[in-house]
Amino acid sequence: MAEVLAEAIDAGRVFQGAGGNVIALKHATCRIERGDRIALVGPSGSGKSTLLHLFAGLDEPTSGVVRWPALGDRHGLRPSKVAFVFQSESLMSPLTVLENIEAPRLLAGADAAEARREASAMLEALGLTAIADKLPEEISGGQSQRVAMARSLVTRPDLILADEPTGQLDHATAGHLLDLMELHLRGTGAALVVATHDPFVAGRMATQWRMDHGVLA
Repeated sequence: MAEVLAEAIDAGRVFQGAGGNVIALKHATCRIERGDRIALVGPSGSGKSTLLHLFAGLDEPTSGVVRWPALGDRHGLRPSKVAFVFQSESLMSPLTVLENIEAPRLLAGADAAEARREASAMLEALGLTAIADKLPEEISGGQSQRVAMARSLVTRPDLILADEPTGQLDHATAGHLLDLMELHLRGTGAALVVATHDPFVAGRMATQWRMDHGVLA
């Protein structure tokens, strides 16, 4: 039987706003198994980011359950078990690119030399060595997305959740990044879930989940 990394059971999420409640997710039931490659597709505002945040343990459902059978409880997921690649800018502005990538390894308990060595290797693998010493404000949006992906991979997580990770990349660069990710993850058993509205990116994943108006089809 496949190992279940994360699952949602009748999960819903309602946000309270000035104009009343907003239903972002309705009765979602799904699971992520080890080795999965899943594209979460749908238009903006369909609930993709909400579902990813629940699976990452960054948010809690207002109804139903989200749990991580093979990974433990919500409070022990990061930085080594679940990695999240945000859609918006998420790099730490005072740190260089290299320091941003090594930060999660340091938080996970690696010594400084080991963290620096692994971060440097990840930069080289993703073709980012030339910007290692630059600050986030000195690099492009596309480069920032690639650095954020490198930061998620360096911890060797069991589950990577990526919210529009190629949104600022052209198809050639996006395809190259996805190839590098797959090469890095091959043989690790890690699962990858990518939220996207780009058919090119979705087509690279083995499975597609479609969302619309908070409903997971």
